[in-house]
Amino acid sequence: MIIPEIIYSTAANKCARCHKGKIFEKNNPYSFKGPFEMREFCSECDLKYEREPGFFYGALYVSYALMSGIFIIWFFTDLLWIHMEAVNLAILVVSSMLVLFPVVFRSARIIWLNFFIRYNKKYAEKNKVILHPKLIDSKDVNN
Repeated sequence: MIIPEIIYSTAANKCARCHKGKIFEKNNPYSFKGPFEMREFCSECDLKYEREPGFFYGALYVSYALMSGIFIIWFFTDLLWIHMEAVNLAILVVSSMLVLFPVVFRSARIIWLNFFIRYNKKYAEKNKVILHPKLIDSKDVNN
């Protein structure tokens, strides 16, 4: 299932391939120190996030779709229930877009990365080492 994997990766700020390493340095998009600083590689599976120069320009389209969704939600909410003046609606939409910009920016980049990189259990279990006492040879431990 691809959609739950994308949702998990986006909501948890996790690598698209292994779901272990973080993509952005900080989990809080509203922190004042480096909310938009991305790591270059995944700390767990060594995936290079920026596949090529300008890779994340495509995330602008995802960001546009997410911001359009915010506008559409406010428009239909006003149309069906609130019935406010157009100027007040415009102020409400613009202010909510400004407040949600850090979340949308980060989400768009992670979603864009998930378009090209799929979750792979092999990478998620790569660093999981299980040693059973009967399988360990005393010569291997000392060397």
